[in-house]
Amino acid sequence: MKEILLNINADVGEGMGNEHLLFPLISSCNIACGGHTGDSESMLAIVKLAKKHKLKMGAHPSFPDKENFGRKTISISKDELLKSLIYQIESLNRILIKENCSLHHVKPHGALYNLAANDKETAKIIVDIMKKINVKLYVPYSSLIAKIAKKANVQIYYELFLDRNYNSDLTLVSRKNDNALIKDSNIMFKHAYSIINNKTIISIDQIKVPVKYDTLCIHGDNPNAIKLLKDLYHKFNKLGIKIN
Repeated sequence: MKEILLNINADVGEGMGNEHLLFPLISSCNIACGGHTGDSESMLAIVKLAKKHKLKMGAHPSFPDKENFGRKTISISKDELLKSLIYQIESLNRILIKENCSLHHVKPHGALYNLAANDKETAKIIVDIMKKINVKLYVPYSSLIAKIAKKANVQIYYELFLDRNYNSDLTLVSRKNDNALIKDSNIMFKHAYSIINNKTIISIDQIKVPVKYDTLCIHGDNPNAIKLLKDLYHKFNKLGIKIN
């Protein structure tokens, strides 16, 4: 296999405190900016650490719902959601500017990410924001938001998950199910290798689904994230796959 450069991203600033171990193993990070968790202090600390590791830094905005960690769709008006997302992204961007860094991308969090994948109104709210700030948008492959963003000339990165199982329609297996998360490093390697080498995902019901990707994500709040990534890192190195 010829040398392959991978963009691996992780959601950070979510209270795990493992960023110092995570950052040497990834190339971009999605920083919680106050919607589901995070504040100016946590954002500043993450930005400074990410800067040391030369990571691409992105905003990780959410429904304004700390109680449910942004993992439930909440009832909120279009205007309220728009204002909240702009506020979250600008909160991080102000810190980035002070630290002489730039915003590389935006990746919605949790329920917002999942809803925008299939809900036109939610997707359009996010895309309208992206048209004004002119950075990359991390989106699920073959999603409605990806199609809307492309039509609006918003630059997208197709994202797939290293530590999540998929249904055959490329939706993520619900976290309510025991098999939603991939917890074994050998299984995760097979999952990742299929994506990288064969451009396919093996769904939970063993169907091969063609995919495209620009970035691969591991959840920073996964308790096994560091071990899983270290194992993957070593296996990738042997195959000439580099994290960049």
